[in-house]
Amino acid sequence: MNSRRWRGMPCLHSNSTVVFANDYFAFLHSQPSKPIKSTRTQLEQPVRNSPKITTVEDAFNVFDRMLQMRPPPSVLRFNQILGQVAKLKHYSAVISLYYQMDVSGIGPNVYTLNFLINCCCHLNKMGFSLSVLGKFFKVGLEPNVITFNVLINGFLLENSEAEAAGIFNKMIAGGNNSAAIQLLRKMEEGACKPNLVVYNTIIDSLCKDTLVDDALKLFSEMMCKGEWKEATRLLNEMVSKNIFPNVFTFSVLVDTICKEGMVVEAEGVVEIMIQRGIEPDTVTYSSLMDGYCLRGEMDKAQKVFELMLSKGSMVNVVSYNTLINGYCKHKKIDEAMMLFLDMSHKGLVPNTITYNTLLYGFCKTGRIQDAQKLFYEMQACGQLPDVQTYSILLHGLCENRQLSRAMQLFGEMEAKKLDIDIVIYSILIKGLCIAGKLESARDLFCGLSSKRLQPSVWTYNIMINGLCIGA
Repeated sequence: MNSRRWRGMPCLHSNSTVVFANDYFAFLHSQPSKPIKSTRTQLEQPVRNSPKITTVEDAFNVFDRMLQMRPPPSVLRFNQILGQVAKLKHYSAVISLYYQMDVSGIGPNVYTLNFLINCCCHLNKMGFSLSVLGKFFKVGLEPNVITFNVLINGFLLENSEAEAAGIFNKMIAGGNNSAAIQLLRKMEEGACKPNLVVYNTIIDSLCKDTLVDDALKLFSEMMCKGEWKEATRLLNEMVSKNIFPNVFTFSVLVDTICKEGMVVEAEGVVEIMIQRGIEPDTVTYSSLMDGYCLRGEMDKAQKVFELMLSKGSMVNVVSYNTLINGYCKHKKIDEAMMLFLDMSHKGLVPNTITYNTLLYGFCKTGRIQDAQKLFYEMQACGQLPDVQTYSILLHGLCENRQLSRAMQLFGEMEAKKLDIDIVIYSILIKGLCIAGKLESARDLFCGLSSKRLQPSVWTYNIMINGLCIGA
């Protein structure tokens, strides 16, 4: 390479600490010198027809011609060259090419400086990346979400979490809420997941800027991710500032807390809602009811259900399914059936979830005849059984040693060309083992590969246990 091009230029090498520049990136803040004079017509054609950049030498040759044009090409043309060199992973060369632009008076745009920051990050020169960030403000440019994203990722790759958090806070402090939310989305999609500090920082900033709807949306997302403790703290903070979530946000919080088994805390949230004049809706009460069911407090769950009934149109199929599921899991199938019949009286149509829940309850309590009867009623009412329906009934039949009926049901599934998964086959293999039909179980097991099914650990355990018992 021509040594003229490299003399006095900053050149950062990832495998070396040598930096050919005074005060590192001081050149970023220096005044540009006057460009070399030349005519555009002499040099424009070779640049326009220049081949694709495949080497650093190509890049410097094209740059030389572009810099001699009068007037010089748009900064977009220079960015194209920088981008191609960056793709070649010659990050030091990108920095040197930028230096040529700078001393020739070619002003950068946001994309130019983003290229530069990215190259510094790849070279593990985060101090220089911050110098480039300073260049943004010097030339009057506004860093965008890509700028901050590259910087934060660079610091995280160096395990400098404090510095990464500092960049994020600067972003927020500058009022870049929309950019911060964009960055949050990118973090969620990538390997670097946002933590509580990130969510809290953005929510706090949005609230201060009276962007309450955006803040509440993020607040709901936190709860959906299971961060209910932090969400509860933020809720109290919001309420103290007279910022009140709507019924949807409150309902998400109640649901999240109930799933953690913290029903008492969920009751407290519902009380806050009522005190603030926010009427709990079907989702709120159903979530609270589900919380009681999970704890086995069916009396309290029933009281919530009755409260919903007293409010008229609040009860729906989901509400009934929630309570039916609670009763079935605690083997109170008669109470569940009473609710099932009550649904029809109120004009509500049970769905597949309703039937599957009841089938599970009957099978769990050994009432296999009632389960089969309900299975046929389900189809007579126009509700088509799904794979889960067949799985529940098949398991019940096998556990109750009704293998012939189980095989008949399996045949129905094959005839309907349902997507029979490894769970169904495992249930049937277990049923055959229980009935002492080890040869049939082995044949079914060995035939899984021909059906492109991979046995699970559970499948192997069933087969091994069956063979051991048979031996």
